Amino acid sequence: MKAIRILTRGIRDAFKSVFRNFSLSTAAITCSSITLILVAVAMVISYNVKNITSDLERELTIVVYLKEDRTEDQVQKLLKDLETMPNVEDKVYKNKEEWKLEMKSYSDTFSQALDFLETNPLLDSITITVKDVNHLKETTEQIKKYDFVSSADYGEGMAENLVAVFNVVEKVTIIIVVALILVTAFLIGNTIKLTIFSRRGEIDIMRLVGASNISIRLPFIFEGLILGILGSIIPILVTIYGYILLYDHFNGYLFTQIIRLVEPFNFILYVSGALAIIGAIIGMFGSYRAVRRYLKI
Repeated sequence: MKAIRILTRGIRDAFKSVFRNFSLSTAAITCSSITLILVAVAMVISYNVKNITSDLERELTIVVYLKEDRTEDQVQKLLKDLETMPNVEDKVYKNKEEWKLEMKSYSDTFSQALDFLETNPLLDSITITVKDVNHLKETTEQIKKYDFVSSADYGEGMAENLVAVFNVVEKVTIIIVVALILVTAFLIGNTIKLTIFSRRGEIDIMRLVGASNISIRLPFIFEGLILGILGSIIPILVTIYGYILLYDHFNGYLFTQIIRLVEPFNFILYVSGALAIIGAIIGMFGSYRAVRRYLKI
């Protein structure tokens, strides 16, 4: 019961303090809002870069052409072996007759040229999608070992350069998000320190009347929680409405059909939840450190 009373009193005093020290509370909320907006922008960019990277990586496939003298048993053996290869996610097999029909549908020129030929010059092929593009070369070399494989190609050189760029961009965006969160923690923490320092007389009085450390800290910790949550409201609204407007304006794509944006729902809900959690945790932690260390209670 005593713990519940202390908890209830702490929450009550925290709400009172937020309104009683309105100017300082406004400064803390404004600081939180500005920095959390930057965090929200970085998170949106980071997740979209990751999504674009994943889409482009899925386009990197291995195209295998089989020799003309291959047998049906050899084809079935390769297809079965591909299912057991750890890096193979999917495969599409087309024989040369299926390729001929598909190419004839591309244009009348192709159709006339293929009809003119007495024999089908095309080869059977298998298009392979991999799980990890970082191991494209190893998977390709493994497939080339089959005697009846004419060629296996994945765009050597260009594909590896793209993968390297993808990895760098993804790491850079993650570093930016983490850096902004740390900056947010620093700014909000220092703002809350100033707020608590201006009320050191109030804390001294509480200590003189025999209040325990937990009784003194708890209202400030809840106050930090409230300020953090209030500070996240504007960034959340900016994220929700801003991203929906951006997505609708570009019809889900950025500059080109290749760069596809993440659909707003449920993405913006996750970002909004993350902002509220970040604001609350940083507010509580900043208040706790300020009371515990800055005022040396």
